[in-house]
Amino acid sequence: MGTDDKIDNKVEEAGGKVKEHVGRATDDRDLEAEGKADQSSSHVKQAVEHVKDAFKS
Repeated sequence: MGTDDKIDNKVEEAGGKVKEHVGRATDDRDLEAEGKADQSSSHVKQAVEHVKDAFKS
């Protein structure tokens, strides 16, 4: 996995943050939860990327 995947993960994380904040501001608990889930998914993917990078070295 390369730079494109890392960028996609960061975009997913940023989108999750936006969803979370919009959900909180509009009192939409579903949107807020979806944003948190997107961020969690992104963090897992980023952790996998770090492990793969460690084994490449």
